[in-house]
Amino acid sequence: MSLEVRAAGAAAVLATFDSLAEVVAFRAGLADDPPAGVTEVVSGARTLLFRFDPAVTDAGRVRSLLSEVRPSRPADDHPDRAPVVVPVTYDGADLDAVGALTGMSRDDLVAWHTGQVWTSAFCGFAPGFSYLTGTAPSLDLPRRDTSRTAVPSGAVALAGEFSAVYPRTSPGGWQLIGRTEVPMWSLDRTPPALAPAGVRLRFVDAEALS
Repeated sequence: MSLEVRAAGAAAVLATFDSLAEVVAFRAGLADDPPAGVTEVVSGARTLLFRFDPAVTDAGRVRSLLSEVRPSRPADDHPDRAPVVVPVTYDGADLDAVGALTGMSRDDLVAWHTGQVWTSAFCGFAPGFSYLTGTAPSLDLPRRDTSRTAVPSGAVALAGEFSAVYPRTSPGGWQLIGRTEVPMWSLDRTPPALAPAGVRLRFVDAEALS
């Protein structure tokens, strides 16, 4: 793994990676024990930003501690890190279009989506919108040719290598395959985001639960 770390202002360092997979693996290697003095870790598509308390540490020390991190897969054997279960009703407006693009039947597509563990690689676009990467080979789906002006809250979608759940009604161009009642963002929860970076999810077919 190629790791480039440079200062980002007076109280942060930015680590740059060659791929999103390296970002996810490096963050998993941190587990629940970031370098001493680090107060926040922010994930991006190719970066991790480490904010630190200058009264406790400095950029040089953080850089040295990061060099000791061993990347790993997200942990499967810790009860506190069990995947969040998200029931989905697979009736999305683009379900047939996705099937045509991939050559998969509805049942095959649902089995693909539910048959893997997804990890929140990073968040963006809107509060609670998590870009999820899976353990199965990606379908690498294109976005819709024309974005919708209003995608409903709870819509489950695919685009590129990612899956996501829209946390609120908003414009969007991803392929919609289903919907869930599970709130991705709630100010009554700590943290408000259901799936901040590093959290693992498993989608389940709501029809199979009924």
